[in-house]
Amino acid sequence: MQTLQPGDNLVASGYCMYSSSTIMMFTLGDGVHGFTLDPNIGEFVLTHPNVKIPKRGKIYSFNEANSPMWETGLQNYVNDIKNGKGESGVKYSSRYIGSMVGDVHRTLLYGGIFGYPADTKNVNGKLRLLYEAAPMSFIINQAGGKSSTGRGGIMEIHPTNVHQRVPTILGSYDDVSELEKYLK
Repeated sequence: MQTLQPGDNLVASGYCMYSSSTIMMFTLGDGVHGFTLDPNIGEFVLTHPNVKIPKRGKIYSFNEANSPMWETGLQNYVNDIKNGKGESGVKYSSRYIGSMVGDVHRTLLYGGIFGYPADTKNVNGKLRLLYEAAPMSFIINQAGGKSSTGRGGIMEIHPTNVHQRVPTILGSYDDVSELEKYLK
């Protein structure tokens, strides 16, 4: 089936976010660029050229209501970063909208880490590989960030079915790498 291709075969990815303004972020495999809709002319204008995610952030974005169902390593990581006991020594603050696009957009611009990890209820994760995790991973990776299941790269996964779910961790390169150490 042509649809079942690993994420590293992607050639383009993007999203639109509607709020006080309409923003479109996308990559064609050579960096990430953002455009904002100008309603006066009815066109998108380049407002975020060549977006680079910071190597480390100060914000984590996980649904902590699920934390009792997380594996111990993830619980320890979140507790450590919110108490300033992670590698950076900085206390991270929690910002969780509950919308992947909104959470990832903030992470892309300001750094930090977004996660929808596996837990005892969703052992394979909740987000779909082909049309949620891999496209957003492509954007994050193109901006210099990192994407992971917590144990390996999302982009290298060879899908077995169209709606396959995977644990998803996206964000600043150093933040995602630090979390992976907790999960080893």
